[in-house]
Amino acid sequence: MLGTHSLGLFAATVFVVNATPGIDMLFVATRTLRHGVGGGIAAALGVAAGCIVHTLIAAFGLAALLAASSAAFAFVKWAGAAYLLWLAIGMLREGIGRPSDAAADATAAMPVAAAGRLRLFRQGLVTNVLNPKVALFYLALLPQFIAADAAHKLLAFLFLGGWFVAQGALFLIAFVLLLAPLGHWRAGTSLRRGLHVAGAGLFTWLAVRLALVERA
Repeated sequence: MLGTHSLGLFAATVFVVNATPGIDMLFVATRTLRHGVGGGIAAALGVAAGCIVHTLIAAFGLAALLAASSAAFAFVKWAGAAYLLWLAIGMLREGIGRPSDAAADATAAMPVAAAGRLRLFRQGLVTNVLNPKVALFYLALLPQFIAADAAHKLLAFLFLGGWFVAQGALFLIAFVLLLAPLGHWRAGTSLRRGLHVAGAGLFTWLAVRLALVERA
């Protein structure tokens, strides 16, 4: 189809990629536990939107700049690490801040209004876009499933990228629906604080790991 091949293998590869814990999955998980199904799906769709950006960048050859230019790669890498640290600081503030009486009596999951869902969507998008490993992954994976004699390689690339985005979005939404019931579990104030602090620590670790990434 459109000059592609081995689509079954491609689908299996995408599933393995989606099921491997990483920055995107952790972000969606924390937002789901904090804000329920609505917040989790907003975060998941933001991640999917980020993948659309990466698809377009890679399809039109701009992702090659990250592979060829150490300066461009370093800029995106440090911007992504800084953003993850910013998210970690926000989680840490929630963990060590003084909770109000209403917050102390609330369940762990706090539904968000439309404006809050838009904010989560933007956070998911930025988290994904500012990860140069995703751009390089697109550049390395998708061409392997495009036939050498394909008449329209750009269309083939966009087709595979769209498949990747759609399958990834469905996976994350299913992940949210499976995880969301845990958000209704009433946890004590100390445990909620501990979860936020632990989440901040994980995002800090991911930021450090991203900062240490080198171009292949």
